[in-house]
Amino acid sequence: MRFFPKELSWLAFNERVLQEAADKTVPVIERMRFLGIFSSNMDEFFRVRVADVRRRIFYAQTTAEHAEAEQLMAAIQQKVLSQQEQFDNTYREVLRALLRKNIRVIDELQTTDEERAWLTKFFHEKIKRYIVPLQITATTDLIKAVNEDATYLCVEIVHNGEISYSALEVPRDELSRFIKLPFKNTKRNKRVILLDNVICLCLNELYEGIVPFDSLRAFSFKLTRDADYSLLHDIDQSVLEQMEEGIRQRFEAEPVRLVYDSSMPRAMLYFLHDKFELTSHDSLVAGGRYRNTRDFVKFENWGHKSLVNPALTPLEHPYLVNHRNVFDALTKADILLNYPYHKFAHVTELVRQAAYDPLVQSIQICIYRVAPHSRIVHSLIEAVNNGKKVTVMVELQARFDEEANIEWAKRMTQEGIHVLFGIKGLKVHSKLILIKRKEEGVVRRYTHVGTGNFNEKTAQQYTDISLLTSNQEIGEDVEKVFEFLEAPYRHFHFKHVWVSPVNTRHKFGKMLLTEVKNAKHGQRAEVFLKVNNLVDDAIIEQLYEASQHGVKIRVIVRGMCALQAGIKGLSENIEVISIVDRFLEHSRVFCFYNGGDERIFISSADIMTRNIEERVELTCPIFGLELKEQIKSILEIHWRDNTKARVIDASQSNHYKKRGNKKKVRSQLAIYDYLKARNMKANEPGSTEP
Repeated sequence: MRFFPKELSWLAFNERVLQEAADKTVPVIERMRFLGIFSSNMDEFFRVRVADVRRRIFYAQTTAEHAEAEQLMAAIQQKVLSQQEQFDNTYREVLRALLRKNIRVIDELQTTDEERAWLTKFFHEKIKRYIVPLQITATTDLIKAVNEDATYLCVEIVHNGEISYSALEVPRDELSRFIKLPFKNTKRNKRVILLDNVICLCLNELYEGIVPFDSLRAFSFKLTRDADYSLLHDIDQSVLEQMEEGIRQRFEAEPVRLVYDSSMPRAMLYFLHDKFELTSHDSLVAGGRYRNTRDFVKFENWGHKSLVNPALTPLEHPYLVNHRNVFDALTKADILLNYPYHKFAHVTELVRQAAYDPLVQSIQICIYRVAPHSRIVHSLIEAVNNGKKVTVMVELQARFDEEANIEWAKRMTQEGIHVLFGIKGLKVHSKLILIKRKEEGVVRRYTHVGTGNFNEKTAQQYTDISLLTSNQEIGEDVEKVFEFLEAPYRHFHFKHVWVSPVNTRHKFGKMLLTEVKNAKHGQRAEVFLKVNNLVDDAIIEQLYEASQHGVKIRVIVRGMCALQAGIKGLSENIEVISIVDRFLEHSRVFCFYNGGDERIFISSADIMTRNIEERVELTCPIFGLELKEQIKSILEIHWRDNTKARVIDASQSNHYKKRGNKKKVRSQLAIYDYLKARNMKANEPGSTEP
């Protein structure tokens, strides 16, 4: 087998997240939050990847394709059940660890009389208004009625010997899922109860006097749907209308997974199974009592500050701080920003200054995901009010952000911004800003090229790189990218950047071929890659070939890796590690030794077929020697990680990189220290370091 199945590799990645939740050296509140991240990841996995395998089973063209898809689905289901068991065991251990820190998560049966009285009042005053039970009858379309992202309680109603069911949606947008009980005797020993338990405590209060019953019991469940949708491309519909119709399809999409309380009565489970029209290819996942554990990401710290990771204060880039504006700084040198170690405010400040700088003529930007209260969008609107020409490429098909992007597109259009919706069949995933500024009669271009989204919130959690440059040739290339977005039928030549789907595959392959030629001549030949996912078969084959010719290849991959590393005769010169820690590794970097004239690129693209052929992505060279050294140093720090790095071998067993007697290296913290030291050096008198 030359390729590890990407769906199973994705599950191996999520197992690394679960390892963080199980790691007793991780602060306990962070462990609880990792359980939430694991659950959120698993939701998306079913919505996207399992749904895709399910479609392959139903629409297979040949018997062999059908059998292969069914075999993969069986392997997925087996792995998911194993991970669910690991999750439940880890959750119980985290609860015990919280208890040792004087935080006790209780259920309704563990409440005191005083607590029950307070919670009953809280239910009537704060919760009940948001709950309308759905009485399930023979004609109820439960598939259509149930919201995907919600936790539900299925209530068994027994009356005069007859059983009926209703469904209650647990409100999660209006109220916190976790309620700390406010009694003085809990000042030291905190007691926390989930909203689900409060509803169970007050079930009788909810139904009494309205629905007759002799007894009530409630058990939780959650439904996951296929996230795919199709755009009809009706000529009479605008792009926005087509997208809104597509999202409505998602809300009505077929179920792919039902997760439920393992103590749920068999009769209730069979009832739900039938109402949701589940097949043998859909997953039934039993687990603990709480089924929407993705909310654990929001678990608060009610204890000592040591129960969470210590804060790392984002660094200011000295070169930007020491100049009166961003444009003056970029005239002197290119600048590299590393998030979340550097302040993302440097990017929002670039757009803010451009919005009212009299010399700025135009701003162009690609938006994939932005924060709910985006400072960048606010500045773009103000730029229009200041007479600037503003063009925004909004990707309406950014998965799970479609609705937010539709609303942003509508608002920006109303404000006078020229809004583009990209190219049919291609998502625009590039992270670009192009600012044109007329200086002494000449128009100069200032460019941002990044690996991450223009999102103030995720920039605090994801590791990404931004290049800010006044290099006019890069600016001209990026200007052509925006022209390509408006006129994709034209032919464009890019001098420095790689653009998917135009030339990325060719350029990447050409760089690899150079390394192979050098290796054949006995010269040093090396490749160092950092990506989120490595699953493109053609490029993996090229990496195998390079390995077989003696090219030394190192890869840092966060998520899926279809490449099988370390196999004699195939990939013995390839090593792969993965780092899962407090920040989500998101930057993409490609390094080629190139006979000593090293070529280093940052990219918005992963090594996936979709990123190379089905998206507009941009890969940009780094020219400055100091910036190259900075990127290389950061990659080497990652490679030396012996605390959070896992070896991705051919079986993807996720064993930690051996430390031996070497000094402990936790790369994310070490990178922060490295950049902080660079700041101190840059602030020394006479320093010219950018």
